[in-house]
Amino acid sequence: MCKLSKLTSVRYVRSVDKSLRAGRLATFAYFTLNGFLMGMWIVHIPGIEHRVGISHALLGWLLLLLGAGAFAGMQAAGPLTDRFGARTVVPLGAALCSAAVVLPGLATDAWTLGAALLALGVANGCLDVSMNAHAVQVEHRYRQPVMSAFHAAFSIGGVLASLAGTRTLGRHWSPVTTLGAAALVGLAVTVLAAPALLRPADTEGVMAEAGAPVVTGRRTTSRRVWGLATLALMIMLCEGVANDWSTLHLRDVLDAGPATAALAYGAFATAMTAGRLLADRVAARVGPAAVLRHGASLAALGLTAAALSPWIPLALLGWAVFGAGLSGCVPQLFSAAGHADQGAAGTNVSRVAGLGYLGMLAGPAVIGPLTHVLPLNLTFFLPVLCCVVAAAAAGIVRPARHVPIRLEAEAV
Repeated sequence: MCKLSKLTSVRYVRSVDKSLRAGRLATFAYFTLNGFLMGMWIVHIPGIEHRVGISHALLGWLLLLLGAGAFAGMQAAGPLTDRFGARTVVPLGAALCSAAVVLPGLATDAWTLGAALLALGVANGCLDVSMNAHAVQVEHRYRQPVMSAFHAAFSIGGVLASLAGTRTLGRHWSPVTTLGAAALVGLAVTVLAAPALLRPADTEGVMAEAGAPVVTGRRTTSRRVWGLATLALMIMLCEGVANDWSTLHLRDVLDAGPATAALAYGAFATAMTAGRLLADRVAARVGPAAVLRHGASLAALGLTAAALSPWIPLALLGWAVFGAGLSGCVPQLFSAAGHADQGAAGTNVSRVAGLGYLGMLAGPAVIGPLTHVLPLNLTFFLPVLCCVVAAAAAGIVRPARHVPIRLEAEAV
């Protein structure tokens, strides 16, 4: 009888481990898909702009609708994920995002393009928050940091989109054809990955057994979560600055040629992706607060070097160090928000992701007006200041003792 009980227990553990591995792979699939779909839209922006017949200035205003839609989708998806579960909302968000990515390719004027971008933003926001909430559940089950690797998968999805876009544009495919093919790929991934997502029963028992925090009654967003959201705004503001101004910095400040100037963003993005692939192991050794503190400090050092360098190679190295430093910061903030309350993980992640997304949009917008009173390279000391503040406040991500993640080696 005892042997039968032990055999049943072993089989159950193996079944749980198998479902956990499958859930982790499914999460990787959705993060990669999100990066791929948004990347496919990005590589087709010039073609769609030309087809619709709008100016760069008007396109800039229309892109704000994409941001507004994403913010609205994030705020809606958080409570929906808490109520119906990530297993339900993630595939729904992925399907909507896959379908919506075709819409910009179908636009014929500014009005239809604006509506298409608003819809794409809402769908992307829903997928973004729900998949991050599911990533928190996977991390709870693994009881060790795994969030950064998921964010690296998003970056890899963007690289795949760049390669696919380059190939299809070289063959003169129309945007609607390419985006339609991307939508079909997205729907296929959604259907194939959905069954592997964790069931609510798979996570609730583990969280309760480990003593993860549970809030009963009416929930309100805690000050700690708002603090995490504020830091996300600062860190993602820095990412936005790198995305939109790194290439212009080398071209306008250091007189680099177009090809050389493009290496600035390439150095930043490559270093960020590589850093995210390594950040989980580092967090397991030294703790999330140390990753945020030292990462933000390194980012501040890298951007300072890039801003003050009179030499192109040193500036490129500075942008790479900036990306490496930032790479592990946002995943720690998302993870801390999700672990703050198991019953409101989706809502808490939506708060952090929402403010963070606003920061990414605000970064480029703030730098532009500053260039009227300061040289471009000196405006970069605003994101440097944000990194310094994030490093000083890094203790906010330190997990409570009862959260089931092996981070006891927290560095001071």
